[in-house]
Amino acid sequence: MTVRSWVVVGSAVLSLLGFMSSPQLSFASDQSRAKEIIQQTCAQCHRLEGQPDSRFNLKAPDLIWAGSKYKRPWLIRWLTGKEAPLYVKGYRWDLTEVPSKHPMVTEPEANAIADYFAEHNKDPRVKVGAFDLSKVTKFEAAFGGMAYKAHACLGCHVIEENGKFIGGPQSASLVAAGQRYDQDWLFRFGQNPQDFTPHSGEFLADATEPQLRAVIGYLMVQGVKDFTYYEPWTSPEFGMASVDRGKVIYQEYCSQCHGATGKGDGPAASGLEPKPAIHANIPFEKLPIEYLYNVINHGGPAVGKSPNMPYWNLTIGQQGVADVIAYLKVTFKGVPDIAAAPSGGQGGVCEQPRKTAKAPDEFLAKTNPVLASAGAIQAGKTLYLKTAQPVACVMCHGEQGDGKGIMGAALVPPPRNFTCGSMMKDIPDGQLFWIIKNGSMGTGMMPFSGLPDEQVWQLIHYVRSLAK
Repeated sequence: MTVRSWVVVGSAVLSLLGFMSSPQLSFASDQSRAKEIIQQTCAQCHRLEGQPDSRFNLKAPDLIWAGSKYKRPWLIRWLTGKEAPLYVKGYRWDLTEVPSKHPMVTEPEANAIADYFAEHNKDPRVKVGAFDLSKVTKFEAAFGGMAYKAHACLGCHVIEENGKFIGGPQSASLVAAGQRYDQDWLFRFGQNPQDFTPHSGEFLADATEPQLRAVIGYLMVQGVKDFTYYEPWTSPEFGMASVDRGKVIYQEYCSQCHGATGKGDGPAASGLEPKPAIHANIPFEKLPIEYLYNVINHGGPAVGKSPNMPYWNLTIGQQGVADVIAYLKVTFKGVPDIAAAPSGGQGGVCEQPRKTAKAPDEFLAKTNPVLASAGAIQAGKTLYLKTAQPVACVMCHGEQGDGKGIMGAALVPPPRNFTCGSMMKDIPDGQLFWIIKNGSMGTGMMPFSGLPDEQVWQLIHYVRSLAK
């Protein structure tokens, strides 16, 4: 049962609670006794059969599909009173905004009820195996989080983000949703919530199936510590990657922008801003495979790069992505001296002309709220060199911060040279914060919108420490 009942029927419920907590009763797997509890207690508020109906005609959520909907460990914890209320303001928010206390049962009773639901309250619409939780990638979960917000799910459901609860507490909380729901049921629910609670304020999003799968993946990792994400680059397709096939794909598709020899001079390049990456300047074998896979498979916007870079997964498939990556690694080794690269050569120049957008006034007025301690600077260094996502800053800006990273030589204009003290002193903290969060249009600077504010401020402290 997912939600506290809000209607109390005086002495009848009190007597039933006494009945349920009686020490003489031991149900374990006794289905007949479980059925008795369900019919005498649960059914007072929850429906156990029938057709979907509006919330405004119900007292509590339907349990018609309870056997398909919930993960057993969570259901046991819920029935024994070890889970927080799901509807903070009550299921029938039109009548009350105060959640009621849900009756509790013993653990043996809870197991018996769970057994009963698993046998008698299955949802025939749910296809077992429809959602493969073992194939959820880190990128898809992150994209699902963005889609969750873009489709207004945040308006009614609370989630946890960076240690804070956000969202409207109108409907079921989705904090730790991954511990609660069966993924196949949640996927079917997401296809059309109105199939389950029609005319109840449930929103039907105009989302593609890949978007829906990403949202479900995002929800299924909520509250699941150390979730094991799928890494597509470990798939059989990568074990069978062909450089020759990759060369053909590169000529047919990639060369339109990046040029036949990877010099960024394809026929489309003259009209593009920012300019396509110069593949000939990139040592592809040194790039993080996760980044390389995501930018090819999911497109430039997926990693905060140019929207002119398409998502190629639907066009060339997983095998095609694997083949292209194999070709890139074998063909392009970068330049021996990054400073000699046509674009990267400017990376070490102190004053770099830019048309960088100016941050809004409310950002320009900000000063770094994090104390410039050794600990904060070290935390910023770790982000810069290793952990910032979608890719560590060092990859473009270089270990010294001089703009000579291994990806920097491919970018037009080249990355910022943070060692330039005369330039850095004139850039306000708020401007740096805004650019890191939002990226810089017309350059290779991608947004790091997923970084918590505190980490961005730590990163700014470290970047400033590089100035000379």
